[in-house]
Amino acid sequence: MTRKLSVASSNSDILTVLHEVADATYAVLSSNTDWELSGKRPTQYAIDLRVDAAALEVLHGAGCAVLSEESGRTGEWHDDAIIVVMDPLDGSTNASRRVPWYATALAAIDTSGHRASLVANQYTNTDRWTATIGGGAFHNGNQIRPSSCAQLSQAVVGVSGLPKKHPGWAQFRALGAAALDICLVAQGTLDGWVDLSTHGVWDYLASVHICREAGAVVGEVQGRSLIVTEHSERRSPVVSATPELYSALQRFRD
Repeated sequence: MTRKLSVASSNSDILTVLHEVADATYAVLSSNTDWELSGKRPTQYAIDLRVDAAALEVLHGAGCAVLSEESGRTGEWHDDAIIVVMDPLDGSTNASRRVPWYATALAAIDTSGHRASLVANQYTNTDRWTATIGGGAFHNGNQIRPSSCAQLSQAVVGVSGLPKKHPGWAQFRALGAAALDICLVAQGTLDGWVDLSTHGVWDYLASVHICREAGAVVGEVQGRSLIVTEHSERRSPVVSATPELYSALQRFRD
C-alpha cells in the first residue's frame, strides 16, 4: 500500500513514492501498442492520458496534490500537502517513434520549495536521475556532478528549438525530451542546455532540481522563479556546468 505523504514526511519517503509512480507509468508504456493522437488537443497522444491516469492513482493514493501537463491541478491543495509537478510522458513523439529517449518527470514540492525529484527514462526503465533537497543528485544511485566547461566555444549544449544564428558553441544536441536533456547537464554529459522557446513547469522542474543538487548553475531567461504551480505559466530555463558558461549562454539567449 502506498504510504501517505505530508510536509512532515521524510524526503526519502517522498522519493520512494516517486519511484512507485515511475514503476506504474512504465508498466503502462511497456505494454502500449496505441500511438494514435488523443483527439482532445494538438500533439497529445492517447497514451499520454493512460499514463497520466496511472500516475494519478499512485499520487492521489499517497495524499498528494498534483499539477500534471495532462490533467492540470488535482487533489487537495493546502499548506500541509506535498504537491507533485509531473509530466507523465515527456517526449511523447520520441516514444511514438520508438526513439529511446522519453521520460516520466516528477518534482515533489511544498510551500518552501523542492523536496524530492525523479526523472526516469522510460524506454527500458533502467535509467533514473534523482535528487532530494540538500542531499545531492544521483544517476542510478551513483552521485553525479556537472562538467567543468567554462567556455562556450568548447561546450556541447542541449537545446529545445533552434537559434537564429550560430551562437559560437562547439556542438549542440536537440534530443526531444527536455526533462532528460537537462539531466545530462547534471551528470556532465552535456555542458549546458538552453530553452529557445518556453516550457511548462512539468517539463523542467524535476531536472533543474537535480541539476542544482549536482552543482550546476540554473536560471531563467528573464530571471523569474522556475517554481510555479499554475498550468498556464511558461518559463525558459537555462542550465550550465559553470557560472562562466551560464553567462555566455544567457547572453546568447537574450
